[in-house]
Amino acid sequence: MIDMIHEHGGKNYTIALDPETLILFGYIEIEDEELWSKGADTAINRKWWDFMADIMETNPDNSPVSKDLKVLFHLD
Repeated sequence: MIDMIHEHGGKNYTIALDPETLILFGYIEIEDEELWSKGADTAINRKWWDFMADIMETNPDNSPVSKDLKVLFHLD
């Protein structure tokens, strides 16, 4: 999975859990949206989605539900 993430331009990847709400939060920086989206169709990624499906909200294909967040502040 790590190799697939790097091969598809992902870096600085973090998954966090809010223990009170059991909400998972994921953050990843990507180099190119088109390259990153190709990673979804890899066998290792599909296996990961299937493995994680029972602990996260998923779409019908087991891909994680993704919600855009409103940025309130950012500092480089």
